[in-house]
Amino acid sequence: MKSNESNKNLRRKQFGFLALLFVLMSQVLSAPTPSIYPVVNSALTQNSVSRNGLSAIFRMRLRQWQDGSPIIVFVLRDSNPLHKQFCKQVLNVFPHQMRRSWNKLVFSGTGQAPVTVASKEEMVDKIASTPGAIGYLSGEDITEDIKILIIK
Repeated sequence: MKSNESNKNLRRKQFGFLALLFVLMSQVLSAPTPSIYPVVNSALTQNSVSRNGLSAIFRMRLRQWQDGSPIIVFVLRDSNPLHKQFCKQVLNVFPHQMRRSWNKLVFSGTGQAPVTVASKEEMVDKIASTPGAIGYLSGEDITEDIKILIIK
C-alpha cells in the first residue's frame, strides 16, 4: 500500500517536471531571433533593392547603384555569427559559398572581395563615412548615421 502511494508521488513529480520543462522549452523556441538588415550610407538616394539585386551586390557582381555611384561592400569576418546569419537568412547561401565566390573573383583577376571589418562598431563607422557603402547589422545596432535598405 505504501509503495503504491510512493509511486504516485514520484509520477506526480515527474509529470510536474516535464510540464515545467515543456513550458521553458516553448518560451526558448518562440523567442524572436534578431532581425538583420542591409544598411547603407545615409546619403544614398536609393531606398530599396530586390533580393536578387542584394545578392548580386554581396556576390560583388553588381558594382554600381542606380545613380551610377560605385558600391562599396563591407562584411564581417566569415566566423562572425552575424555574418553567418546574414548569409543564411537574407542571402540564402552559406558563408563558405560567399567566400568561394569572392576567391574566384580575386584569383581570376575579374573582381575584388568585399572589405572585411572587425566589429559591428567598425561596420557602422565605415558605412557612415563611405559614400555608396553597404553592409548589414542587426536591428539594435543600427544608428541614425546609416539607413536600412528595404528588400523588395
